[in-house]
Order: sequence, then C-alpha cells, then structure tokens
Amino acid sequence: VQLQASGGGLVQPGGSLRLSCAASGDIFSVNDMGWYRQAPGKQRELVAAITSGGFTNYADSVKGRFTISRDNVKFTVYPQMNSLKPEDTAVYYCNANVRPALSQFPVDYWGQGTQVTVSS
Repeated sequence: VQLQASGGGLVQPGGSLRLSCAASGDIFSVNDMGWYRQAPGKQRELVAAITSGGFTNYADSVKGRFTISRDNVKFTVYPQMNSLKPEDTAVYYCNANVRPALSQFPVDYWGQGTQVTVSS
C-alpha cells in the first residue's frame, strides 16, 4: 500500500490550493483519511480528517477556510484550502488507515509530504 500526495506549491496570502492524496495497492478498505502538517521547529499537527462515512474534523486554525472531502472509489482524499495565511506554511502529510487485502487488521500509512508555502 502506498499513499501518493500532490498539489503543494507557492501561493500568495488569501489564495487557494487543493491537495490530493491517493491510496493504491492491494487494499481491502480505507477507514479514516486525513492531512497533517509540520512547520519548521514545530510538532506535526492534525489539519483535517474524514471518516469513510464522511464525518469531518478540523483544527480550529483552519475551520471555515479548509474543506476536506474524499472519493471512496478512488481511495483519494482532497483538502481544499482557501484564504491561505502565511502561518499555513508547512510540509503537509496525508495519512490513511488502511486494511490491506490480505490482512485482518488496518495499518496507518503516510504519504511523502508536500510543501505548501504561503508568501507574497
């Protein structure tokens, strides 16, 4: 199982970015999917998460600006990030709780990280 993330880049304050992260491989099911971020000198923190049933959870700092969604057929999660601020600058990591096809138990997987820089 692999998670492939994409969509990072440089954006001006107030701008928008849409990240995506797709799980691939021999997958039986995908449970929670989410995105974390880590800024220089800070701990990794949850940005947003979504269950397989569509329930969402957001960090207080992004509520009202970020929207997370998923495609359960493509095993893909999409955070739409609007009204970006310089403090949103970080490396963003996707995470998914996946039950591999030949396993009885789910495992947490991480994507490779994608840089988001908000700067004028």
